[in-house]
Amino acid sequence: MSIQTTIEQKLTETFSPERLAVINESHLHAGHHHVDGGHEAVFDGSGETHFRIRIVAPAFAGMTRIARHRAVNDALAAELKAGLHALAIEPAAPGEATRW
Repeated sequence: MSIQTTIEQKLTETFSPERLAVINESHLHAGHHHVDGGHEAVFDGSGETHFRIRIVAPAFAGMTRIARHRAVNDALAAELKAGLHALAIEPAAPGEATRW
């Protein structure tokens, strides 16, 4: 199963979102430097390492922006520990304005 599919499933199970978009942006980071196994390397942009998450869910109502980000990171803790490098998180509660 792909990391993207796993992310989609975990966020759906955790938050029951009204809208969810999980976008692989790994290719946008080609040429960036990162540390891999203690060694600095240049990322080639392949794989599933950088994602943008756009999510609208009732669970976010009344939560601060930081709390929303923490909740998403907590839901994906195993993936982050296993090598998921970066998440751009755009959370909203129903009825809130989004940029997308």
